Amino acid sequence: MTTVLCYGDSNTYGYVPETGMRYPRDVRYPGRLQMLLGDEYTVIEEGCNGRTTIHDDPIDGWKNGLDYLRPCLNSHKPVDIVTLMLGSNDLKATFGLTAKEIADGAGMLVDVIQSFTQEKQGYIPKIVLISPPEIGTGIKRSPFYGAFYENAIEESKKFPEYYKAVAEKYGCTFLNAAEYIYPSEVDSLHLTREAHKVLAEKLAEVVKGLSVDE
Repeated sequence: MTTVLCYGDSNTYGYVPETGMRYPRDVRYPGRLQMLLGDEYTVIEEGCNGRTTIHDDPIDGWKNGLDYLRPCLNSHKPVDIVTLMLGSNDLKATFGLTAKEIADGAGMLVDVIQSFTQEKQGYIPKIVLISPPEIGTGIKRSPFYGAFYENAIEESKKFPEYYKAVAEKYGCTFLNAAEYIYPSEVDSLHLTREAHKVLAEKLAEVVKGLSVDE
């Protein structure tokens, strides 16, 4: 059986833009991914609202994606495939980061995945580095406006270029989520039910194309 670990933020968790609650498992993309991949795979959902790449949130410092990554990998080992989609929360005004700096943070996570798994399970999983979807153009009308400002829109559009470069550097598979999905008009950040469906279908194609025996 092939183990797939989906590591991400609120869009991996399945945050519902209209209510702030959580989509059912058969709606959110990791759950749909499990359905599409079938019984030969085990999909582990590791999404956390507000999770960053490598930065401590001044309010919720425990949402640093780097801090939890090693314990997570160790808890679920052996892991064969890791899908990594983080970076949107790093666009918050409090961090003042560029798209390149955020992508570099994602690169640090990839480096940790590769080095830590080599040590703890004896082999490195395949990694699918996902460039996050864009911040919606209606962010000014979003309940999250204030944490995110208009400049986040333009920076998010630069994600694919820099994430692709990171994927090439570390030998990962690259997936540009913005090519297939766009956030809800309700808050310009979180995915609709349809977007979860589309992302799961595309990710299933990618995962099925990976050889975990190499």
